[in-house]
Amino acid sequence: MVTLLIIALVLFPFIGIGLAIYFWRKSAYQTSERALPPPPGARGLFAPDAATLEKEENNQRAMAAAQRAEQLIQLAQSGERSALDEAHALSNSALYDGVLNELVQLAHTDAQLLALMSHIAQNDLPVNEGLARAALISWQQSPSRAGTAKALHFAALSDNATVYRDAVEAALKLWREGKLNGTSTDELKALFDGEFWVLSSDTRSSGAGFVLKQTLAGARRELEATPRATR
Repeated sequence: MVTLLIIALVLFPFIGIGLAIYFWRKSAYQTSERALPPPPGARGLFAPDAATLEKEENNQRAMAAAQRAEQLIQLAQSGERSALDEAHALSNSALYDGVLNELVQLAHTDAQLLALMSHIAQNDLPVNEGLARAALISWQQSPSRAGTAKALHFAALSDNATVYRDAVEAALKLWREGKLNGTSTDELKALFDGEFWVLSSDTRSSGAGFVLKQTLAGARRELEATPRATR
């Protein structure tokens, strides 16, 4: 019995040292294992794939764009013309038209409309049908030589053959009524023909463009048959 006790006392330190070495090696292995980087392309069991992530990003961008579009419309409703510049920079024609139409509706006076038209011209922004028709109405209420040129030009800038034809017919009507004082027949013909080429080739060659050409041909015949220089 004494012999066994002596043997145990002798072996105990060695057993302790062995256990210490074993646990130290196990701990070091686990630490190094955790430090290793995950293999390329590794992901968790429930991690989203690339297609899902791309879809989520697209949804977020669409939501942000829709929110900004709503903000730009609100800015336009408060008269901020800077919203027009940003809408144009976004290359969103529907948003641009919406912003411009809001600004046109706010232009209750000729001065306000002229300020908007000046902003459009100075910044080389597109003209839509709403602005072109507003310019035509304002001009017909108070026709002048300068106003005639501006109204025809904005009608042509709208790139809408029907709008431009309406502008030509309105100018002819005012000319017949003697309300275009100071505007010669040659000047009016030059305006009609010159602004026609502002329209895009697609618009000029469209069905509405064909009708416009007939209207212009009739206007030329009528103006050339008038011997007086001005009306």
